[in-house]
Amino acid sequence: MNLIHAIVLAIIEGLTEFLPVSSTGHMIIGSTAMGIASHPFVKVYTVAIQFGAIVSVLVLYWRRFIQNWAFYLKLLVALLPALVFGFLFKSAIDQLLEEVVVVGLALIAGGIVFLFLDGFFERRSRRDTDISDITLPKALNIGLFQVVAMVPGVSRSAATIIGGLVQGLSPKTAAEFSFFLAVPTMFAATVETLWEYFQHEGGHFTRDEIVLLTVGNVVAFVVAMIAIKAFIQFLTKSGFRLYGYYRIVLGLIILLLWATGYLEGVDVGAF
Repeated sequence: MNLIHAIVLAIIEGLTEFLPVSSTGHMIIGSTAMGIASHPFVKVYTVAIQFGAIVSVLVLYWRRFIQNWAFYLKLLVALLPALVFGFLFKSAIDQLLEEVVVVGLALIAGGIVFLFLDGFFERRSRRDTDISDITLPKALNIGLFQVVAMVPGVSRSAATIIGGLVQGLSPKTAAEFSFFLAVPTMFAATVETLWEYFQHEGGHFTRDEIVLLTVGNVVAFVVAMIAIKAFIQFLTKSGFRLYGYYRIVLGLIILLLWATGYLEGVDVGAF
């Protein structure tokens, strides 16, 4: 894995982490195309550069993160289901992470849902909302939707945005709460991956790997900031249908690569 590989993967991470299109699916295609999908450092790298994406949310929405403690309580309540289910069903989740075909099918299924999402919620009366409209029960329900994203290919962003819409939030508010919830969720995932790498696998970073991680986080940070701003503007004007078509096409590509043997030996857990 060289610097070019690191930059390309960081761009993919920044572009897709907060969009409802599954960063996992894009990482699979990107790393496979570059021939590094089975590289042992790829797993920890693709998770570690999420830190750059996390910081982009903190920078763009820093005012939100200096609010009262009620804001953090909502995030904690929304995070709890993922922590509980992740702890109880870790072995089953790990088995799913070994199946590339699951990613492709989940992308297609989610894409079909997105094709009908705009029409369904247009038929429901919904005023403009804000984060203050999210009660603790609503936060918990959104957190339960995030549990579905433990299936690789579902997309954490897609699951939590749909969860927000179901709770009566406007698309903009649902997307923003999804961004905020990503901060503790992705931070926990990053810490867990690094902990396992250092403690259970005896891993350590070489000087070159530290350089790759540094560059990757910076690139992911910049690209994620641009992607978040563009996504909010596009979502407000155009809705979810285009993302639905995109997910279906991406899922079909992954299934095609799997069927032709190009993804043989690829560990989805690396993404």
